[in-house]
Amino acid sequence: MTESDLPVAQLTPGRWGDPSHSVKLPAAALDALKHLGVRRPPHEPTAPADRPGITSEQVAVLTDVVGAKHVTTDLDSRWAHTRGYSTPDLLRHRAGDTSDMPDAVVYPASHDEVLALLTACARHHLAVVPYSGGTSVVGGLAPDRRFITLDLRRLDQLLDLDEVSRTATLQAGVRGPAAEALLAARGYTLGHFPQSYEGASIGGYAAARSSGQSSAGYGRFDQMVVGLTLATPRGTIELGRAPMSAAGPDLRQLVLGSEGAFGIITSVVVRIRPRPTERHFEGWRFENFETGLTAIRRLAQDGPLPTVLRLSDEAETAVNLADPDVLGGGSGGVLAIIGFDGPYNQATADVLTKAGGQNLGEGPGELWRVGRYRAPYLRDPLLDEGALVETLETAAFWSRIPALKAAVTEALVGALSAQGTPPLVLCHVSHVYETGASLYFTVISAQTDDPIGQWRQAKMAASEAIASAGGTISHHHGVGTDHRSAYADEIGPLAVEALQAVKHTLDPDGVMNPGILLTSR
Repeated sequence: MTESDLPVAQLTPGRWGDPSHSVKLPAAALDALKHLGVRRPPHEPTAPADRPGITSEQVAVLTDVVGAKHVTTDLDSRWAHTRGYSTPDLLRHRAGDTSDMPDAVVYPASHDEVLALLTACARHHLAVVPYSGGTSVVGGLAPDRRFITLDLRRLDQLLDLDEVSRTATLQAGVRGPAAEALLAARGYTLGHFPQSYEGASIGGYAAARSSGQSSAGYGRFDQMVVGLTLATPRGTIELGRAPMSAAGPDLRQLVLGSEGAFGIITSVVVRIRPRPTERHFEGWRFENFETGLTAIRRLAQDGPLPTVLRLSDEAETAVNLADPDVLGGGSGGVLAIIGFDGPYNQATADVLTKAGGQNLGEGPGELWRVGRYRAPYLRDPLLDEGALVETLETAAFWSRIPALKAAVTEALVGALSAQGTPPLVLCHVSHVYETGASLYFTVISAQTDDPIGQWRQAKMAASEAIASAGGTISHHHGVGTDHRSAYADEIGPLAVEALQAVKHTLDPDGVMNPGILLTSR
């Protein structure tokens, strides 16, 4: 058993994860919130009011494909499929805001049923949002018109495992822990462990170009995918005849990250590896973030890379997010975590020592390993107390990382301080490449009377800083609606026009996740 051998979390609408694993904020955290001016809100969450929108004739179109048992229009089912898990999503949920609630939830059981549903929805002009884990944090489940949701939970099978090629074919509705359990029964692992692991799904990993905490060793999810099947309103696309090909552009990469705008990914063929028989995690201290950054860059460029490699800045180290039970108990300097799926590699440790690192032993590494999925559970009690807490991420080439970090931090501090709510801004590097790395920011402040508008201003400032400093608008959260304008600016109008042409070809009636990734036409 490992910390990743978890049951699939049955997510509670508006709150993260398994309710039995909820986190209570320690006294030190509550004291810190007082210093930020946080005050517990007086109001309890508001119950949602129904907003009927689908006709009996439209329901009949859906039941003709999957049967009446697998089409739901009741309020509870639709409310449970409303939005994702960004802080604005959760705040709207607490306010009982039903403006992004689907008109129906449909549960197909096969690729053919998905295909038939998309054909029918296009014919009857019903917009469709694909849903499996529902863990989007960028507005990926909130299109710009009324819609129905296709919940892929019944597509939950391991269809094939090729032990010679070491590939597995998984349906899109398989959730992260379930995928690991299916593969572990045959002695394998996917090695993909994002922060949303308990709730996210295979289809979501592919549609949003997910990146997991073990990416230094296993790669991003888009690097694991060697084949996929896409259902569109006009038919099926199957990609991945071989692991690599020079037969034209790699269309797998066009579908990966498309966020349901072109169609619905119903299955993927992924690279798998033998399940490790030993694992090692340890912490390393560096004098400051700059020194630690140089050290992990050396590993990324010259090796040998561990499976897990992450570096917290001074603020995040001091807060000690690795252990929510003792928030605020971090030591001076900055903390790096390294982990190995397999034998410990002394050569990695030698590189870190030569770069100025101090080995803190297994203690900090084990604290991070055991608590690696607990950080998202902190947001709900923080919101309960009246804090504004949200995350954002970016990536850039190594030469730009220091200036990018400084620019984003300054933008967040400036935008929130101007609203009378000076924030605490934390940052870490958790995904590294030969040429660059990601930066992941956590922001905590007091709420204003309009916390959604408050965050909108801060996020806009941060997004402008990212663009000016040469970063990408997203490393692994995706585009959704939140990043749509920034994404268009990043790739330019001609590239946007090319993507719109692809969408028009595959989805001529514009029913697939309208307004997500691309502006509706």
